[in-house]
Amino acid sequence: MAQMITMDVLDEMWWPKARGLYHEAFPHGRKPDSIIAAMFERKMSYLHLIVQGEIVIAMAITGRTGPSKSLLLIDYLAVREDCRGQGLGKDLVEEIKLWAEAKRGHSLSGMIVEVESEETPENRKRILFWEKCGFTVTDYVHTYIWVPEPYRAMYMKLEGGGPAFHTDGESLFKHITSFHNQAFRK
Repeated sequence: MAQMITMDVLDEMWWPKARGLYHEAFPHGRKPDSIIAAMFERKMSYLHLIVQGEIVIAMAITGRTGPSKSLLLIDYLAVREDCRGQGLGKDLVEEIKLWAEAKRGHSLSGMIVEVESEETPENRKRILFWEKCGFTVTDYVHTYIWVPEPYRAMYMKLEGGGPAFHTDGESLFKHITSFHNQAFRK
């Protein structure tokens, strides 16, 4: 039976297993392990896992950003390759949403994610996944100076959430960029 675990530290039992999945799912373009460790040391991130026994079958790294830290950015989400197509990614997003609404009280207003915006079948599939999870895609296309592909922001408002937030892509990318800048700060 699968179990959801959320933690704000990288413990010695679960992080090595989740890190393996993180590396497998994001062979390029992922944050270095040292940056991930620093994010947790600074208390800016959470690790969400779906486990079966001692096996991590899905993982996500999230972090608070935005006005008064009222938005939860899903920075990375991955499902083991041999477990894909079973709805585990959607289940993990739903568990994160429920956790955000219940555990963080009324201080979280919404969740955001950035997705590749180039018109490819793979990118379209990713956007459809997030839409099925309840996210709304924005029109604004953001180009980073350090990665070649353009991105769009997607958002989901949370029930009983905190302060209102602007849902236009440009505003959301200010929060996303702020999170990334904090992550890479020495």
